[in-house]
Order: sequence, then structure tokens, then C-alpha cells
Amino acid sequence: MAHQPSLFEFKARSELTPETPLARARQAFADHLKGGDYSRHTVYFFTHDLRLLGQCLGEDRPVGTIGLRDLQDFVDWLRHRRGVPCTPKSLRRRITAVKAFFRWLHEELGVLPTNPAEALVYPEAVEPLPEVLTPEQVRAVREAAEGFRREGDARPLTLLTLLLHTGLKKSEVVALRLEHFDLREPAVWIRYAHPRYRHKERRLPLPPEWPELFREYLQQYRIEGRVFPWTPRNLEYVLDDVARRAGMVHLSFETLRWTCALQDFIRGMDPEDLRRKLGLSEIQWRDTLRRLQALAGRFAGS
Repeated sequence: MAHQPSLFEFKARSELTPETPLARARQAFADHLKGGDYSRHTVYFFTHDLRLLGQCLGEDRPVGTIGLRDLQDFVDWLRHRRGVPCTPKSLRRRITAVKAFFRWLHEELGVLPTNPAEALVYPEAVEPLPEVLTPEQVRAVREAAEGFRREGDARPLTLLTLLLHTGLKKSEVVALRLEHFDLREPAVWIRYAHPRYRHKERRLPLPPEWPELFREYLQQYRIEGRVFPWTPRNLEYVLDDVARRAGMVHLSFETLRWTCALQDFIRGMDPEDLRRKLGLSEIQWRDTLRRLQALAGRFAGS
């Protein structure tokens, strides 16, 4: 489906030109992000990252005069000449911000005839790939959690099964309530109280054996409101207990989220469906997809 421009985009098209100073175009881009499906963190960091671009190239620099070599020089400035350490994660995000900015000016507004950031590449080995569990490790942690269940504690298996099937973030797990679960056709609804995040709400299916396990857990812990009424740190301890029993050093929410995403990716889930399942914006998804492709290649070659 073709992109339908908003009223803001019509206004931006009429006001922005190739001669527009970088600072003015950056503010328009920040307004675009604030009015879209982007978190306040994305707006804050992307705006900050583009301020650095202005610091390097000049705030009055017309956007139409910025080319690929200028952007490559910006990356080099961040890495070697700015005088402030730039972590691999921050560098990748800053390149992503620049790519999103010029893509918006070229593809969505048509202000620029070409996209100078299209060929801008991420430096090799900018950031290590996330940790994921191998199939053998997945079996090991499942068996460890099953062991806890046989001993009368269904909480580790409940938490582990939920994470491996949904890829939920820690904050999303902590916010879960009983009314978010459907046990007739096993699924969980991810809800957000703030209207800004309503676009991330989604329904995620759960395995057929989930209702029996979930009811067992609810009865053991007498759950009434929040499904996991503990602090995030307490839940991390639960995962660490599973890891130790499985002969591993550590097991985190992030590792299980990436493991779930990689399993779905390797099984051939439609990329757009996987993006929605993980609750990611299109900007976040571009980097996630790249990393999933790299992880899948690593597993295929092992």
C-alpha cells in the first residue's frame, strides 16, 4: 500500500527545500517523530544524534549539499576525532538516525532528489551480536524448569515458556495481569495504558499446554491481579536458578527474547508479522532484522 502523507508532511513538503538549513530540517524531523508511532526515547536520541551531525557539518549547512562523503566523515568524527568515547551501540544508533532522517527527506517528502545516506554502511563489528540459546540449551533450560515443576514450583516453567513463545520484554512481563490472558484459545494480550503506545498492543498465541501449566501456577501462588507480582530483579533470579540447574552461567530476559525471535525467523515467519510480534517500530526493526539475519547465518554455518 502506498504511503499516505499526513497533514504535517504536506506542510513540511511546502516549507522544506534542499536549501533548508540542517537545524531547521532536524526540527521538522523531530516534529514528525513526535506525531508518529515512536517512543519518547527514540525521539530524544534521534534528535540528539542529529544535533551531533550539525555540530560536525554545521547547523546552517543546507541539507541538499550534504553528500555521502560528508556522512562518512561524520562517522569518522564520531569514532576518532570528536574527543568523546562513542560506544558501538551509540554509533550504530547514530548511523540509524542519519539514515532515517535522509530517507524521510527523500522518500517520504521528496525534498531531496537522492538519499545521500542510502549507501552509508555500518562499520564492521560495530556491536557484538546478541546472545541466543542453541537448540540444545533450549532443551536444557526447559528440562531444568520442568524439574522445578515436579518439585512443586510451576513459576520457573511458566515464566520460561511465556518468554520463549512470545519474546516479551521484561517491562511487558511485569505489567501483565490476569485479564490479559485468554485460556480458551491460549493467548496473551499486550496492553499499554499510555495512548502513545497503543500501536504496540498485540495478541500473541501460546502453546496448547499453556492453560494447564498456567492454572497450576496461579493456584500455587494465589495470583489475583498482576501475574508476576515481584520486582524485575526477583524474576531475573528465577531465570538464574533455571540457568544454574541447566549448567549455564546466566539466563536473561533479553537472551530469551532474541532466542524467540530467532526461532520464528528461522522457521520462516513473515518479517512484518515478526516485527509486530516483538512490538518494534519500523526504525527499530531494520537493525533487528539485520542482526537476526546475521544470527541465522551463524547457526546455519555451525
